[in-house]
Amino acid sequence: MQAITRRLGHQSLKSSASLKSIYPISDHYYGIDHERYVSTIATKGVGHLVRKGTGGRSSVRSAILRLGLPFLREIVKVMLESNSLCSGIVATVFGATGFLGRYVVQQLAKMGSQVLVPFRGSEDCPRHLKLMGDLGQIVPMKFNPRDESSVKAVMARANVVINLIGRDYETRNYSYEEVHYHMAEKLAKAWASPSSSSRMLRCKAAAEEAVLRELPEATIFKPAVMIGTEDRILNRWAHFAKKYGFLPLMGNGNTKIQPVYVVDVASALTTALKDDGTSMGKIYELGGPEIFTVHELAEIMYDVIREWPRYVNVPLPIAKALATPRELFLNKVPFPLPKPEMFNLDQIHAFAKDTVVSENALTFNDLGIVPHKLKGYPIEFLISYRKGGPQFGSTISEKVSPDAWP
Repeated sequence: MQAITRRLGHQSLKSSASLKSIYPISDHYYGIDHERYVSTIATKGVGHLVRKGTGGRSSVRSAILRLGLPFLREIVKVMLESNSLCSGIVATVFGATGFLGRYVVQQLAKMGSQVLVPFRGSEDCPRHLKLMGDLGQIVPMKFNPRDESSVKAVMARANVVINLIGRDYETRNYSYEEVHYHMAEKLAKAWASPSSSSRMLRCKAAAEEAVLRELPEATIFKPAVMIGTEDRILNRWAHFAKKYGFLPLMGNGNTKIQPVYVVDVASALTTALKDDGTSMGKIYELGGPEIFTVHELAEIMYDVIREWPRYVNVPLPIAKALATPRELFLNKVPFPLPKPEMFNLDQIHAFAKDTVVSENALTFNDLGIVPHKLKGYPIEFLISYRKGGPQFGSTISEKVSPDAWP
């Protein structure tokens, strides 16, 4: 039996040698001595510390023990000189998984702050935020917004609290009053007053008064309609126009708005954190440098997605009638209702009057920030809606040379 085994092994060696002659396989690329499989944990001045294999914990431990305390001091020095955790700010950002929240987390991480991210959904909700900072810099924390002890737990280690919780439609579980007033201690209203016809804006106004009453040194930011890659206005319009071939305009689209780039709003928040306290107890109205009517903004959207503009003017009474059934049956049916695409009763009320920055309000200029104009980079994300690809579209008839392809 052993002779047979030796004979078979000898034959297999011969066959492998013959295979190598037909299909030459270089050991240089697949051997363990190749440089891609060698761990070089040694830094400047310790060239002898080269370990074959994976270079795991044992290799690192032996290097540290051999180099001793001076090496550890150098490591600490490099860590302190890096961006991580050098600003002294530990910020709890409520609503960090939302539209504005991700940009605020990015700005905070860039300035070297540790960011605590409370979330109430699955573990995947804050996953995209962890990539914005170094290891341990972005800390997701599960919490229950209705549990006071849970809210206090995620705020315990923070020296800054930013509340960005908000929603532009109601659900069976969360009403406007609970989202914008009861849960939002530092949520500023968006161009609203306590007498607004919009319930959402009335709740935000009440929240602002409550915050300033309990915490007079709080800084309030009131952003206008925010524009960005994940926004809820231009994306919604473009999707509706591509799907149905037209865009409904409430009240002929004559309402004036002052859209602002979401990155500028995030920069305003971090600028206020870095100042010497001059922004404490103040209210800032953050609007873009340009004022548009809803119709003009829709024209810009159509121009970027390269579609022929088609509008259907919907009088406000008819728009309210179309949006009312969802509000009536929201808490009366045993199943969740779909999200409103265009006919959201509260947004119809909000867009019924102009929303622009007040004449004597504190703005970006008082924070030393120059906001971006709308045309250009802030709305380039709409290119993805073009028919046929970025270089094409329904309104482009001329041929594009292959040299212009991306």
